[in-house]
Amino acid sequence: MIRRDKYLNQLIRKKENGMVKVIVGLRRCGKTFLLFNLFKDHLLNSGVDESHIIAISLDDISNQRYWNPNELDSYLRSRLIPGQKTNYVFIDEIQLVKEVENPYLKGSKVGFTDVVLGLLKIPNVDVYVTGSNSEMLSKDILSKFRGRGDQIHLRPLSFREFYDAPDDKAKAWQEYILYGGMPRILSLASYEDKSNYLKNLFSEVYLKDIIDRNDVRNDKGVLDDLLNIVSSSIGSLTNPLKLSHAFQSVRRLSMNPNTIEKYLGYFIDSFLIESAKRYDIRGKRYIGSPLKYYFEDIGLRNARLNFSELEETHIMENVLYNELRYRGFDVDVGVVDWNYKDEEKKSQRKRLEIDFVCRKGNEKYYIQSAYAIQDAEKKLQETRGFKLINDSFKKILVIKEDIIPRQDENGILCVGIQDFLLDESFTER
Repeated sequence: MIRRDKYLNQLIRKKENGMVKVIVGLRRCGKTFLLFNLFKDHLLNSGVDESHIIAISLDDISNQRYWNPNELDSYLRSRLIPGQKTNYVFIDEIQLVKEVENPYLKGSKVGFTDVVLGLLKIPNVDVYVTGSNSEMLSKDILSKFRGRGDQIHLRPLSFREFYDAPDDKAKAWQEYILYGGMPRILSLASYEDKSNYLKNLFSEVYLKDIIDRNDVRNDKGVLDDLLNIVSSSIGSLTNPLKLSHAFQSVRRLSMNPNTIEKYLGYFIDSFLIESAKRYDIRGKRYIGSPLKYYFEDIGLRNARLNFSELEETHIMENVLYNELRYRGFDVDVGVVDWNYKDEEKKSQRKRLEIDFVCRKGNEKYYIQSAYAIQDAEKKLQETRGFKLINDSFKKILVIKEDIIPRQDENGILCVGIQDFLLDESFTER
């Protein structure tokens, strides 16, 4: 059993806070298991009587009558036990609840939002919901609960979680950067099984959800091609205009940049990809376009490209980005201007990139991802941007090589990627 302690602890901290806990994230990343297994076990081990845990899975055919919100509300209220002890209500796949006519007011509708908000008004009720189609994958879900929603974003397995699962630790890194962290991957043995599973997730689950939610059935081919183009450009600066040119080059198809921006928004809202903005470190301002896009699961990215573009430099950068987001950081792409004189003593200016500027509260870290540091010149190239930053926040160079972590004379910490991913203390005070 894979322990998802980071997310379990979030649920524990949010327990009985007067809000509905909304577990969102990619389909098949473990939302139901987190709630119905890990969190339920925690409650039972904490002394909660099982009769006070009311759990319903709406994707069970025997529960389809509860797709009617009035039936669901009646059922849940009938199971509540009066008194001082809390009733914990788990509703899985809540998006299956349909809107129906209000039987008492013609022309008005009742849906799952009304059921949940009604339960929240009962003093001894604590509500948790999950969902895994387009309705619940959308980032606007919290607005449906009118400020009473508390979101937990469940991500695919981090490298630490993935590493702890199999016995063969030696292959963990290569397996992870190829197949990613979707939990079911760990139960599949062959390349064919893993590959087909990831490809089917795209074709049979994610794209269908996006198409159904946004009514873009006529543009399925465009969505497919756009995903492939974005997959090929992880770690590279791009924007809708550049992607429009790529469409013209690849498909001989003219695509309006505004349409591409809208479709990218669909992918982001469905938690398939995330965008990282550029931030001027010295000027302390956001620059805007172009951005970088990263896949929330690197295995899904590889599957989009039929496992054909496995250049490890950008894959490593994507994995590092996901780890920083998993640790709760807001992550930007940093830029800093370098003024220097060339060989002819002429003044020049060059914009250098810091891969990640990471913030969480008062914490800030600058992180550079470098596949290899062959010599002093390469190290200078990778760390030059660090030396132009005039503050005392920690600067970390993460490399592919397995090395003993060490700090140089400029205070820059150099650490191997696996050590960094397995030990969160590198980004702790």
